[in-house]
Amino acid sequence: MRQSKGTEGTEWTEGTTGIDEGAVTGSRMPSIPSVPSVPSVPSVPVSVVIAARNEAPHIAHCIASVAWASEILVVENDSTDDTLAIARAAGANAFGHPFTTIGAQRNVAIERASNEWIVVLDADERATEELRDTVAAAIAAGTARDAYRIPRRNFFLGREVRHGGWERDRPVRLFRRALRYDERPVHEHVIVDDARIGTLAGALTHTPYDSLDEYFEKLDRYARDWARQHHAAGRRAHAWQLVLKPPARFITMYLVRGGILDGGVGLLLAVLASISVAAKYARLWAESRER
Repeated sequence: MRQSKGTEGTEWTEGTTGIDEGAVTGSRMPSIPSVPSVPSVPSVPVSVVIAARNEAPHIAHCIASVAWASEILVVENDSTDDTLAIARAAGANAFGHPFTTIGAQRNVAIERASNEWIVVLDADERATEELRDTVAAAIAAGTARDAYRIPRRNFFLGREVRHGGWERDRPVRLFRRALRYDERPVHEHVIVDDARIGTLAGALTHTPYDSLDEYFEKLDRYARDWARQHHAAGRRAHAWQLVLKPPARFITMYLVRGGILDGGVGLLLAVLASISVAAKYARLWAESRER
């Protein structure tokens, strides 16, 4: 079960180097899913950090996509499948750690990293060759930046989503080892001054949901965690939010941000996004009455 998703938006431009400077324990051997052959390439001095739970179908492919990194760390928790053993067999330094938040899991792995620069991936992400080249260029350039955003190409039900806001997805994923994530339950991010962040041209590919069943499972967990976090911060749900915010999200995603241009997938995503908003505020409303 994957544990976090999110989108961040910022504009980016491609420079000559592809960088925008302005801006298991177990005794049996697992059956490893077939992985594309990885060409021999020079090692890039970065530590890749991957937090994973029940990612047996995905983890080997994720690791293979960053085989160019000099170190790959996988931090796992509570898996009921062979995630940990598969990660080790695929060449990662994999270990288990009790889960509190996804940010905390990543921080534990960052503490163990041996390189100055960290690249963070989720198991449902893959690094492209262009990303490898731009990461290597950023490090070799001796940049003054402390962190970089990496664009993500997002896919849903087998199709790339190019509108609706998903195309703006550029999370901070390359940064210096001294930095850490905050450890709140949702919307975790690297703690860094925006003025110290650049943007890379190379991309990650991202398939956040394998099916609609997985979407709804994550929706419920995310809505619950979001509501608890916001209730603890003093926020309360109001009737007008339950009435107006879901359709407002649909209109924004489908019409204002062009989700209509993605055809049926764009329509489905806008509907699901409105359901997600309704679930968040319903959970927040319930939190206020249960405590």
